[in-house]
Amino acid sequence: MKVKLLYVTTIPETLRLFLLGQMRYMRDKGFEVHAASGPGEDLNHLATSEKIRVHAVPMTRGVSPLKDVVAFISLWWLFVKIRPTIVHGSTAKAGLLSMMAAALCRIPVRVYTLRGLISELGSGPVNMILRALEWIACRCANQVLAVSRSVADTISREKLCPGEKIGVLENGSSKGVDAEDRFNPLHVNKQDVETLRSQYRIPMDATVMGFVWRIVRDKGIVELAAAWQRLKRDYPALFLVMIGPAEPWDPVPSEILAALRGDPRVIILDFVPNKYMPKHYLMMDLVVLPTYREGFPNVPLEAAAMGLPVVATRVTGCVDAVVEDVTGTLVAARDPAALENAIRFYLNDPALRKTRGKAGRQRVMTDFRPELIWDAQYRVYVRLLNALGLSVAETKTDPV
Repeated sequence: MKVKLLYVTTIPETLRLFLLGQMRYMRDKGFEVHAASGPGEDLNHLATSEKIRVHAVPMTRGVSPLKDVVAFISLWWLFVKIRPTIVHGSTAKAGLLSMMAAALCRIPVRVYTLRGLISELGSGPVNMILRALEWIACRCANQVLAVSRSVADTISREKLCPGEKIGVLENGSSKGVDAEDRFNPLHVNKQDVETLRSQYRIPMDATVMGFVWRIVRDKGIVELAAAWQRLKRDYPALFLVMIGPAEPWDPVPSEILAALRGDPRVIILDFVPNKYMPKHYLMMDLVVLPTYREGFPNVPLEAAAMGLPVVATRVTGCVDAVVEDVTGTLVAARDPAALENAIRFYLNDPALRKTRGKAGRQRVMTDFRPELIWDAQYRVYVRLLNALGLSVAETKTDPV
């Protein structure tokens, strides 16, 4: 009997963004793969594209004690019904609830992926509560995987998880980047890039800096807007392209967002399908990510794969994604002047942009191929199963 492997995330978009390909890889390695998340079209599509079994569980991203209790009970009942040997939870809500439910059901292998530190979201009593929840999730898991070395070091240093329980897959990241095929500048038609610039009314000789991620306060949009106000005066041929949704849970001040939307040299795109992102990156000359916190952002890796330098903040996760003075520049978070100066550095030196973009692409090609992450994850599963006297192709049938 095949080992049942169940992935759990809060929303199906996370499964699509971070585990697409990995689930099919594990199935091909001999696992019976299942995935559970909140309901949505992405969940149904994954059942077909990854050829796995999916389960809709009522979960929401926000804090809702009653709904969270319902989600916990639903996960517990799902585990009882399908009897997985491995439960692999990730994202804050799903990670906590799935690890608690799996421990209660005595699931043999419980893996928790830390995609960021929820304890960085609050201060004072809120921070204490978030730290306690992180501690509980790690306590219930028998293997914790951090997406970056800086996340692993932080959670170990703060004694939220024993250091010997934490691992990092290869060089980190949630999924790596397909720089051979998808994010390869040689695979993008230059005419498509020119068409995009024409569509957005960006002159062909203009310089473009890009921001790709959610348009919320903790991604540094306030600081980016402040830097932009000064940069646009000194660089009349400079444009800013922002790709990502504005979300209500951490809103950018309305007057700042309105000013950006009303600026003819700022293009804001709420959504771009992933398959079209390579040509959108090639519209840009550099990418900025002035975020306050991360786990391991994939945007700097995607940008690097497309040959672009990155200006990011010196925070958890970003210090793993960008190599200072090699693939880009790191600046202090919440410091618009430092951000502005780093951007000027690249605007004034096109040759340096190319040099660091080339170095970034080489790093992604060498260290962040998705297959490296998937194989390392497979080896973790095998090690944990072997410790129980099991192999991928067999499992015990004791009641959960």
